[in-house]
Amino acid sequence: MRFIGIIPARYASTRFPGKPLADMRGKPMIQRVYEQVQNVLDAVCVATDDYRIEAAVKAFGGNVVMTSDRHRSGTDRCYESYTKIGRGYHVIVNIQGDEPFIQPGQVETLKACFTDVYVQIATLVKPLYPGENFESILFNHNSPKVVLNKNREAMYFSRSIIPYFRGKVHTEWLANHIYYKHIGLYAYRADVLREITFLPQSPLELAESLEQLRWLENGYRIKAGITHIDTIGIDTPEDMEHALELL
Repeated sequence: MRFIGIIPARYASTRFPGKPLADMRGKPMIQRVYEQVQNVLDAVCVATDDYRIEAAVKAFGGNVVMTSDRHRSGTDRCYESYTKIGRGYHVIVNIQGDEPFIQPGQVETLKACFTDVYVQIATLVKPLYPGENFESILFNHNSPKVVLNKNREAMYFSRSIIPYFRGKVHTEWLANHIYYKHIGLYAYRADVLREITFLPQSPLELAESLEQLRWLENGYRIKAGITHIDTIGIDTPEDMEHALELL
């Protein structure tokens, strides 16, 4: 089975314009992301709608594809890129372009989900444990949560706390139930990626502003790989300052 990683990257950003090209100790952020995953996939490609990003990727020797500037999501951009690259890959891995600390092991966990021939889509979740910064995650609407069934498939994603643990004060919830934080890394079989890009937006997706709910509403199953490593997304210049300290 052959896996290709596609990194959607837009120059426009309300909170951090030019984010993919932000300097991280001598390398643009998009290069940091690319280098983190290139050795665990059969191929990696950046998908962008901006010639400045295209030039930056070519400058460090990466693969890049120019795409439309009208896509609603990174998933749509991934599919256009895949159609331009050509056939030959069975699974497309959608890698966030603003997470330069993604670990190769996380990609391996995602790939392992496809040893099951029935898996259509896979993503990552991270369990939360007592002692972690509970409120900054469960009460943070920018950090989606997910509940899983016994087959480790996603039942629902939400920006709200799920499940609500009745009869316990919230400080006791982690001691009585495993809560999962969603890590926004996806992989799709090629035929499934094509299908989901043609789906109209769904009511739950519009309510929560979570694209993956559209897939669940239309009957697709999402397998969850378990990771114990958190990711660090960069949405603002302040986030970048923190990332440079970690780097």
